[in-house]
Amino acid sequence: MNIVIDEDLQRSLGEVLQKLGHDVFDVRDHGLRGKSDKEVFHFAQEKSAVLFSGDLGFSNIFQFPLGSHAGIVILRFPNEMPTSAINVMVLASLTLASEEDLMGNLVVISPGKVRIRRRYNINATQEYEGKSI
Repeated sequence: MNIVIDEDLQRSLGEVLQKLGHDVFDVRDHGLRGKSDKEVFHFAQEKSAVLFSGDLGFSNIFQFPLGSHAGIVILRFPNEMPTSAINVMVLASLTLASEEDLMGNLVVISPGKVRIRRRYNINATQEYEGKSI
């Protein structure tokens, strides 16, 4: 799976995802540091990549409609949480979701919770809770 890491996320997340066999593109390595959400989004679509970001702007389904992209994953973690702990939680959360769960959908990962807003029913949100992440 192709993944684009936005500049507001730690580089180590990309490294961890790469070790799992994903093709990872960090926007900082492609001249997109400080660029608009639209430019970052367009880059992700050029790469047919799921976009990982902490920017809540990407969760706007009117600006980035479900099904119009390869997938958007928003990470919502406290600023004081160590990046190593975030990486572990993201990887654990991704084991709960299949590639199909990501494609074209909006996924929000936060401590102990994964929420998926699916393209086929924009009013449906699926949550995975209660698993040790």
